[in-house]
Amino acid sequence: MQTVQHSTHTLRTALISKNPELVSQYEKLNAGEQRLMNHAFQPESDLFGPITLHSQSDWITSHPEAPQDFEQFFSDPFRRTPSPEKHSIYIQCIGSLGNTRIISEEYVRWLKGYCEAFFYGLAVKLLEPVPVSVTRCCFRINDSTQNLQIHAGDILKFLKKRKPEDAFCVVGITMIDLYPRDSWNFVFGQASLTDGVGIFSFARYGSDFYSSHYAGKVKLRKTSSSDYSIFNDYYVPEVNSVLLLRSCKTLAHEIGHIFGLRHCQWLACLMQGSNHLEEADRRPLNLCPICLRKLQCAIGFDIIERYKALVRWIDEESTDAPRVTSKQSREVGVTSKQSREVNASLPKPMEAFKEWKAWIVRCLAVLQK
Repeated sequence: MQTVQHSTHTLRTALISKNPELVSQYEKLNAGEQRLMNHAFQPESDLFGPITLHSQSDWITSHPEAPQDFEQFFSDPFRRTPSPEKHSIYIQCIGSLGNTRIISEEYVRWLKGYCEAFFYGLAVKLLEPVPVSVTRCCFRINDSTQNLQIHAGDILKFLKKRKPEDAFCVVGITMIDLYPRDSWNFVFGQASLTDGVGIFSFARYGSDFYSSHYAGKVKLRKTSSSDYSIFNDYYVPEVNSVLLLRSCKTLAHEIGHIFGLRHCQWLACLMQGSNHLEEADRRPLNLCPICLRKLQCAIGFDIIERYKALVRWIDEESTDAPRVTSKQSREVGVTSKQSREVNASLPKPMEAFKEWKAWIVRCLAVLQK
């Protein structure tokens, strides 16, 4: 295992800058915010630690990139910033996210609430879900997994055409695996900074995706490039706490790219790149102080209020979740017994978020000291 360790001076410069204007901007943050962010360059901090590399296949080793400090982010002429006219994040569901329509709708609702808290200050809206056929995207059967994949670039073009006038960005989410080009095996997500669109797949976050018994495997080796019926009743994994956690990570990471945040190479951070699921799981849910300052600069949120919103999202009780009405049951062909089973599965699975909540509470203690 290798540790990416930067000096105190390097981390301080990456966070605060040597530019007098940006230093002055930093000094205008309230005392609590400065106190929290200063943990970036305090070696004894238990809030923000160094990046650890476990193998040569990890992102930083296999994808060398120039690091982006705050000054580079601030000075980037191509980065996008929300405006009063374009102040909304839109979520477009492609295909089903759950094995019933009700579960799929609840899952999207949870992700919407998470985005509202993570990108505190922006509106988050849902577009009407669409089947894969509406996108007219290319698709293939992956040689390694024998699972269906849809072309990420085609989906980005589709989302760009459907982008509402008030949208800062439109993000597509799907349970179908993605590939960016023929030579690549897969990609978790892909975003276009210029167009303000992104597409993210949660397919590989199911516990049985790599199993030989995975229900989504396609037995036929060839299929027509225009026969989208192959996606009808396509398997989706069970929605559980780990799947929701991984989905939230991917969603926030890729939207972060749309804001102009590049892969983080400073401290353990949500914006680290990931080459495989094990590395993605090691990546924390939180932003390091350098990336947090970038996002705050772009949106303008109060850090205390943002953290409080995240805690509220974690603590939300399932009692406010919508229940299956008799009309909805008839629409999706759900029997009374199935309706009870669907209702029983609606409470938000938050077991995997307990450690993150404890971390946020510690940050709030520093902010409110």
